[in-house]
Amino acid sequence: MTKTVNHWIGGKTVEGASGTWGPVTDPATGAVTTRVALASVDEVDSAVASAKAAFETWGTSSLAQRTSILFRFRALLDANRDAIAELITAEHGKVHSDALGEVARGLEIVDLACGITTQLKGELSTQVSNRVDVAAIRQPVGVVVGITPFNFPAMVPMWMFPLAIACGNTFVLKPSEKDPSPALKIAELLAEAGLPDGVFNVVQGDKAAVDRLLEHPDVSAISFVGSTPIARHIHTTASANGKRVQALGGAKNHMLVLPDADLDAAADAAVSAAYGSAGERCMAISAVVAVGAVGDELVDKIRERAEKIKIGPGNDPTSEMGPLITKAHRDKVASYVHGAAGQGAEVVLDGTGHTVDGYEDGHWIGLSLLDKVSTDSDAYRDEIFGPVLCVLRADTYEEGLALINASPFGNGTAIFTRDGGAARRFQLEVQAGMVGVNVPIPVPVGYHSFGGWKDSLFGDLHVYGNDGVQFYTRGKVVTTRWPDPSEPHGGVDLGFPRNH
Repeated sequence: MTKTVNHWIGGKTVEGASGTWGPVTDPATGAVTTRVALASVDEVDSAVASAKAAFETWGTSSLAQRTSILFRFRALLDANRDAIAELITAEHGKVHSDALGEVARGLEIVDLACGITTQLKGELSTQVSNRVDVAAIRQPVGVVVGITPFNFPAMVPMWMFPLAIACGNTFVLKPSEKDPSPALKIAELLAEAGLPDGVFNVVQGDKAAVDRLLEHPDVSAISFVGSTPIARHIHTTASANGKRVQALGGAKNHMLVLPDADLDAAADAAVSAAYGSAGERCMAISAVVAVGAVGDELVDKIRERAEKIKIGPGNDPTSEMGPLITKAHRDKVASYVHGAAGQGAEVVLDGTGHTVDGYEDGHWIGLSLLDKVSTDSDAYRDEIFGPVLCVLRADTYEEGLALINASPFGNGTAIFTRDGGAARRFQLEVQAGMVGVNVPIPVPVGYHSFGGWKDSLFGDLHVYGNDGVQFYTRGKVVTTRWPDPSEPHGGVDLGFPRNH
């Protein structure tokens, strides 16, 4: 029987009224298991109106109230890790351990939000002039929106809403219509934790819902994670409508391997970073740049490891990699491998014919490894978002660095070396927002901020960490002068400061 996923507005489930539904498939079987309501403009307006009404009291609520609710939510989230992970696996397809890891990384931001009291402390300067004090405070911005992608249906929303509501905002989440169920489970846990009705809302939908949120006069800020073309559109449109925006786009993350690197460690890292979560993550390593004579040996070591990865349903504990999200995406990923040889690459591994016994209709693809890839090939230039690893060759560190910096993307990057001086140069010279030194996926911990450079980020502030707190609050400076009780009243003051 097909399940129905609806909206969450005003603290309760609200059935879709638009009459338009989207299919949600089990990627391991290809079967449609769920239908998701796609919101009309009126339903989007209802969610925003609920958030706006809730902001009147939540925006002035005490920090103690907010953090006590978040602490209860954290406990519930921890207790329901497996349940949320199972929903992720059922609709996204990633293996259970990957799904659990996603929830764990989301919990880091909830931890940060639970300690929001220290993040929201203001500043005070006394006696800047005679009996004049100046205070700087931060206040919430109002109704904020999160538009999140299919690849991390629990973690990416948790990059946004815990800090947003901890800072006193109310939130409308528009999750991916491809895997919408985790968002509703999170909404239920927030309600169970005691979050007032309307503070957190979920509106399911597609482009029509997004477009309405971008223009809605009662929305103050938009957070987005997705592809670069859509991130650019989100930033341009929402900014034109007077909203603050953080829009994280696509990536082509490079791993520079120097001749002195531990090649076994580098190969282990390349396989886990390129093929984990089936390559459907913006921090995946999709291009390895081998410097000097290490290329052939490194490619052999990567191939040996990749051939041993077990592909299967995400709910099978022995599976190390699951299927891709949809058949259309699977076919698009395969097209890059099919066209690679014609554009000069050596196809070391071709995973496009992979199937899984008993699950022949699933969205399966094996691991592909392309060597000696040119920088003008489609497989290198585009964000493939699947288990395809490109290996490029460079003669020197300088050539490899120039290759990386020439990319229009600047999300994450890594260097593998035993040379501290080379690593130091790289972290200063590379044009990317997140850098790993012998760490292949340098996703910052929750109390630092996540975000790239160039076409990987549109907007000034990264997500979570200090940048997240800044994004979800506005600064205000208050200058105060009180007369001393012994000061006589009366007289004319033309407003000039009395500094002496």
